Amino acid sequence: MISQLLKLVGPEHNRPIRRMIAALVVCAVLQGIAFALLVPILEALLGSDPDSVWPWLWTLLGVSALYCIAYYDSLRTGFDAGATLSRMLHNRIGDQVASLPLGWFGPERVGRLGQLATKSVMDVMGVPAHLLRPLVTSFVTPATVVVIMYFFDWRLALAATLTVPLIVVVYRWSAGLTRSADEARYAARAVTGGKVVEFAQLQPVLRVFGRNAEGSGGQGLDAALETQHEASRRVLMTGVPGLVSFALVVQAAFTVILVTGTYLALDGGLDVAKLLAILVLAARFTEPIAEAAVLGSTLRTARAALDRIAELLAEPRLPQTAHPLTPRGHDIEFEDVDFGYDGSQVLSGVSLKLPEGTMTALVGPSGSGKTTVSKLIPRFWDVDGGVVRMGGVDVREIDPEVLMSKISVVFQDVYLFEGTILENIRLGRPGAGDEEVREAGRLARVEEIALRLPLGWDTKVGEGGALLSGGERQRVSIARAILKNAPVVLLDEATASLDPENERAVQEALGHLTEGRTLLVIAHRLQTVAAADQILLLDDGRIVEHGTHDDLMAREGRYAFFWAQRSRARRWRLAARPA
Repeated sequence: MISQLLKLVGPEHNRPIRRMIAALVVCAVLQGIAFALLVPILEALLGSDPDSVWPWLWTLLGVSALYCIAYYDSLRTGFDAGATLSRMLHNRIGDQVASLPLGWFGPERVGRLGQLATKSVMDVMGVPAHLLRPLVTSFVTPATVVVIMYFFDWRLALAATLTVPLIVVVYRWSAGLTRSADEARYAARAVTGGKVVEFAQLQPVLRVFGRNAEGSGGQGLDAALETQHEASRRVLMTGVPGLVSFALVVQAAFTVILVTGTYLALDGGLDVAKLLAILVLAARFTEPIAEAAVLGSTLRTARAALDRIAELLAEPRLPQTAHPLTPRGHDIEFEDVDFGYDGSQVLSGVSLKLPEGTMTALVGPSGSGKTTVSKLIPRFWDVDGGVVRMGGVDVREIDPEVLMSKISVVFQDVYLFEGTILENIRLGRPGAGDEEVREAGRLARVEEIALRLPLGWDTKVGEGGALLSGGERQRVSIARAILKNAPVVLLDEATASLDPENERAVQEALGHLTEGRTLLVIAHRLQTVAAADQILLLDDGRIVEHGTHDDLMAREGRYAFFWAQRSRARRWRLAARPA
């Protein structure tokens, strides 16, 4: 596990851990020497010349003083190493997550990531702070004791040495018993955590429909809790035989030394005083090893946490070219693009062009792949076939930071960070001044939201923007895009949550972005679609029609049918049932 930890940390960060390990080894060796000094001390006290004990006692005091100094140094270094390790792991995990393709983030993986970034990192952080000391002591101190035993009686030392392979075999066997059960428990905990959060977030829906923890609304949570309980029970049941076996082997090792010493004493080859002293030393040999059994579960947990972190850090990042190119303009082009999720095809042979400085509306039925098109432009995923270009350059050959600096995105699902309205808008351009931020908010009609709130622009929006309505969150998101002022703007149902009055205001604000910019709008609002320079109708992962609104209506094809359906839907009204 120590080598695995050093490899995970890397050579640039492992110096504190190496220093701590060195200090712990010194501590363990000094502890073994102190135990070994009990032999001459007891021999002197039980022998014919008790006064000869003083040199050995002074030696023991000197070794003990050195041990205290080394112990203090290892303790201080251990906590420093733990803090450094936690900070380094969180930074590496953050960098890795930020570099992974968006397609990696499925619901199950997000739950596991939450567990990994909290509990798993804390488990690893506890290795230098709490686990390395007993771990090193459990192996180095007994080894030191056995080596010194050879100076007192090679036969008893040999008997102790012969028990070591059996102890190691049983230890590895007992550790392996619960490895798969530990993994199942970890997975169950991740699922349960997600279900608890889901149950809390869906309380309004569950209560409105008369569901609760005792009804069908909590069945998923109950099942997850039951699975976790069963997984924990399985860990306990599989771990007990290993613990019992290891304890028996350790006791058997001491028994072997005891029987050997007794035989030698009865045979006259070993005096009783030395036998008693060496038996005390043998007890010191087995005690640290026995403590390793208690550490078994904690060590397995830490090792599993190391494995999970290493697995995440080994996930392939979104590939980056070694020689990035600069796009020549800001038109967008798809050429024969194929793409799918987990083997399910979403786009097939899609070819389209968004000329620079124009507005393109992308329409089509739900599930046709419209949002996927918008997410392939900023390279949230890489295409399976074909190519996506910006300014004539494959987006895979553009530096990711440069690519994202040229794109503003307003998606249908808006997430706001737990800060003020001003701070959330400023995310569009962190270096912007307050007046610039407020101007972007005014254009997106966020100003009127701020004016009616007690703290105005400095009002906290809550976690995920929970203190604002859906339409208000959307306006803040649009204000971000306006503030960023990027040459390419992607709007996915950006005005879907707005009332007609605010939609018109936001449409006017978005009009400021059109001139000299490439604008892709995914919308179902008829006036938004009709205002586009070109309209693309996507169905079943293919572009089936394209042109202006008038041209497509004149063809009386699928777009005209789409428009007719939407027009009829606008006239729908709720009516009272006749008496």
